[in-house]
Amino acid sequence: MADDFDVDALIERFKERANAVRSRGVPPVEGPDRKRFIEQAKVDYMDYAMLGDAEGVLADGVLTLRIDLRPKPGPTRSG
Repeated sequence: MADDFDVDALIERFKERANAVRSRGVPPVEGPDRKRFIEQAKVDYMDYAMLGDAEGVLADGVLTLRIDLRPKPGPTRSG
C-alpha cells in the first residue's frame, strides 16, 4: 500500500472535507439536536482543516503529518 500512497492527495481530501463541512447547511432539526449538529460541524471543520494544512511525509512505510498549531502572526499596527 505504501508504494502507491499519495500523501498530497490525502491532505487535499481533508481540505475538501473541511470546505464541505463549512458550506453545508443545517438540516431541519430543532432544539438540542440542532445545537449538537452545529457543535459537531465546528469540531469536524476544525479537525479536517488542521489535517488539510498538514505537511506529510511517507518514509519507510510510516506516514508522518506535521501540523503547525502556533498562531500565525497578524498584521502589525503602526501609529
